[in-house]
Amino acid sequence: MALNTLVINFIQYLNFKKKMIILKKIFFILFLIFFFSPLYSYEMIIGRETVYPGINITFEAAIKDEIKPHGYFLKEDSTDIHLEVLINWNKNAPEGSPEGGFIPYLKVKAIVTNLTNKNEREFSLTPHINKVDNYHYASNIKLPGKINDNYKIRFYILPPKEGELGYHYDWVNEVNYPIIQPFSYQYNNLNFQKIINLKRR
Repeated sequence: MALNTLVINFIQYLNFKKKMIILKKIFFILFLIFFFSPLYSYEMIIGRETVYPGINITFEAAIKDEIKPHGYFLKEDSTDIHLEVLINWNKNAPEGSPEGGFIPYLKVKAIVTNLTNKNEREFSLTPHINKVDNYHYASNIKLPGKINDNYKIRFYILPPKEGELGYHYDWVNEVNYPIIQPFSYQYNNLNFQKIINLKRR
């Protein structure tokens, strides 16, 4: 009888251990979903585009951040969002262009319009660097209205000003001149309240 009881207790113990292992796996999966969900991400993807010659563009709203040197960029405590545009070579880029490499000297701006009060503001996005995206175009911005309003953003991306970038013969004749043609993209009904309420530190 004692042996039977011992065996039953041992089996129950093994079943308990299996259940605990399964529960731990479930909790771990839930943690990953919770931690990496868009609400807890540092960046809200606004849109993605691809343009000639082999360029990927990602438009993002990121959590406001402290940007140096002070005096040139909007202070973190005066900022709603950190607006970013990532412009990088992709696998279809011209020969010699490193995949994922940043494309410099472009002129990037954004016009943000409040869909409730119709107020709008224009922002220049200048080169920034961090440890997540490395080089990118960005600006700390204050929205023209309440944080829970909906907005539209039109992004403009222009080639470098004449004389800012020298084009070699092979690039002009085998790729294009200038490096890109001017273009714009508009995204509507954007709400930034979740990203505004998050903090980096």
